[in-house]
Amino acid sequence: MSFNELITTFANNLFPILLVSSAGFVLGKLLTVDSRSLGRVVFYVFSPLLVFDLMIKSELSLRQALTTVGYTISVIAVMGSLAFIFGKLFRLEKPYLLAVILTVAFGNTGNYGLPLVKFAFGDDSLAVASLFYVTTTILFNTVGVVIASIGHMDLKSAVLGLFRLPSIYGVALALIIKGLAIQLPLPISRTIEIAANGAIPVMLILLGLELTRIEWSHSFRALGLGVAAKLLLGPLVGLALASLFGMQGHVRQGNVLEAAMPAAVATTVVATEYKLEPSLVTAIVFLGTALSPLTLTPLIVFLAR
Repeated sequence: MSFNELITTFANNLFPILLVSSAGFVLGKLLTVDSRSLGRVVFYVFSPLLVFDLMIKSELSLRQALTTVGYTISVIAVMGSLAFIFGKLFRLEKPYLLAVILTVAFGNTGNYGLPLVKFAFGDDSLAVASLFYVTTTILFNTVGVVIASIGHMDLKSAVLGLFRLPSIYGVALALIIKGLAIQLPLPISRTIEIAANGAIPVMLILLGLELTRIEWSHSFRALGLGVAAKLLLGPLVGLALASLFGMQGHVRQGNVLEAAMPAAVATTVVATEYKLEPSLVTAIVFLGTALSPLTLTPLIVFLAR
């Protein structure tokens, strides 16, 4: 793994993402932009149509799809467990411990992970990554919300919230259409394609906008643990579980890269909503995103071999 290889990989795959995200960040600093409204557009329009488009065009077998779902669940469970263990070893107080578990377990598999997988490994791996993203979204909106809202919400309420996730309907509809071999009318297919093509640029702008809400935490021990655990353990856990699941080729590439992503921006919204140390969570997200090229660049080189 030469220095030139690392620089080229960074320039071709991560640098374009950072540039577009930086444009969103600067825009958010200079102008009053409602990132929540844009986030809703991504959540309810762009994201489900992107997932639907990827599923329709994907050549993934049912076995590969189920393997990806099982792998995603395993990655989140292992990362959350490791965060809990290290948090106990570092004697973190309960709110800090829960914040670290939330940020370490759930990575930014959407507006950062999807474009990176596309640039690095192409559409076949992107289809795999989209399943990882949808599965992560489902778990985040159930288990993740319960972790953040302990004492405020029960599991039943979180599960019922799943029916408000548009991406689930995108996957289900795509599976039905593929299973019945239905040919979409050209106007419909072109509409979906336009929205799907616009999804990733909008996601990157949204990433930059949401990072403008950074707050710094005074708990440097929890901050360091959250960032280090996510960036260093994520790739290792991802690679180890990929071997256990027998993954190869584009399935391995898409899944492992998603497993290695820094903390999800969505964790800041949930942490703020339920008063779960929002300054710590936003600091972990910002610092992890800023440092992520240091771990993601060599991982992409390794997976490409």
